[in-house]
Amino acid sequence: MDIHVVQRGDSLWKISQNYDVQISSIVRANGIENQNVLVVGQALVIPNDFPTYTIQSGDTLYEIANRYGTTVDSLIGWNNIPLASVIYVGQVIDIPVHVVQQGESLYVIANRYGTSVADLQRENRITNPNLVYVGTRLSIPYNRPIKEVNSYVTNMGTASQTEVRNVGSYLTYITPFSYSVTRSGGLTSLQDEGVIAAARINRVAALMGVSNIEGDMFNSDLIKTILDSESLQDTLLNNILNTMRTKGYRGVNFDFEYVYPENKEDYNNFLRRAVAKFKPLGFSVSSAVAPKYKEDQPGLLYEGHDYNAHGEIVDFVVVMTYEWGWAGGRAMAIAPLDEVKKVLDYTVTAIPREKIMMGVPTYGRDWTLPFVEGTFAKTLSPVAAVNLAAQKNASIQFDEGDASPWFKYRDDQGKEHEVWFEDARSMQAKYQTAIDYNLRGVSFWVLGIPFPQNWYVVRDSMRVRKI
Repeated sequence: MDIHVVQRGDSLWKISQNYDVQISSIVRANGIENQNVLVVGQALVIPNDFPTYTIQSGDTLYEIANRYGTTVDSLIGWNNIPLASVIYVGQVIDIPVHVVQQGESLYVIANRYGTSVADLQRENRITNPNLVYVGTRLSIPYNRPIKEVNSYVTNMGTASQTEVRNVGSYLTYITPFSYSVTRSGGLTSLQDEGVIAAARINRVAALMGVSNIEGDMFNSDLIKTILDSESLQDTLLNNILNTMRTKGYRGVNFDFEYVYPENKEDYNNFLRRAVAKFKPLGFSVSSAVAPKYKEDQPGLLYEGHDYNAHGEIVDFVVVMTYEWGWAGGRAMAIAPLDEVKKVLDYTVTAIPREKIMMGVPTYGRDWTLPFVEGTFAKTLSPVAAVNLAAQKNASIQFDEGDASPWFKYRDDQGKEHEVWFEDARSMQAKYQTAIDYNLRGVSFWVLGIPFPQNWYVVRDSMRVRKI
């Protein structure tokens, strides 16, 4: 996979010729709605454009690999297949082979596919890397680090169910959000059966998202009521267990926010009780925490989250490294990479790296300038952001420190706007950060926002672990 940044004078035809990739593949990978309109500064995913094969009755990956001169491991990796035996009739898979063209070397080919000359030699039993001839058919190895990927999902309708089926091969977990606790230790309802069923198709483990939302907001008094009473905690834990068993969840993810500082240790003890109850029964327990630069960071959002305790108690922790650019604040990157790294620098001192899931946003925001306290930015998808730039004839910039794209425009009333969003470059930088910090993986907020580029970048960056 390559990432091409559109320059003035570019066209899809010209780009497809330069990369020897079909226009239809570029259109599909980037969710392009009008093939005649590109935006200067727009990042385009250029997919590998491997040949494809449709699974027939009686096929096995071993037979397909032999037929096309590749390996089972490469087929599994490039297609995110959970197990060699998990293929089905009608499934379309990529065949990871490359036919050497005039002027190409193993070094050039290795760079194109994100592998190494040594691995290309090993995969294809090449003894002399200088003796590779035009027309030679090479199997392309898949050697990416193994990571876990979670995504929260807030819409339980048919569109989300379809997306979970379509991108489930790139997910370890899906977390429907959310069951809210009640003051009596009960839970609100969630029509999540369709999402859970869709997850099973691709061996995605469903986690039960539990929060302290009351109305439309996280409520400190609500969670205080629960944490101050062991009997209410027992009731809540029993209700969670019954729901996990009934719905087919594999674990629970607690997202209790704005916990009062005096309830910090109570929250820790609640997590201990949850682990003691659920783990022997085979359920995982995880938590989500606010992004902190230090343990004693002031503020109600942060003070009730004890990184050291969570890292010791639960299976993994989702660090919500996003929302710097929140809807009610000033215009800025949603997850500026330099700030994310500052949070991770502290996090790895408090939580084992193998338990850290780095939060990754999949959305953007459109702010009206100048910022006025009490006003809110509009949330939009990365695809919608690029379309907006095209409509307003704006050029997209890229902030290297934040590793985020942005642009400005004026609306029909003459008001200036500033838009920050995510694209293939920003996502690639985030995944590389998770890899560089040797973290367990990443966690998206949120599924259901059009962002086809993202899944190509996931595949190119990591092999997704399945439970």
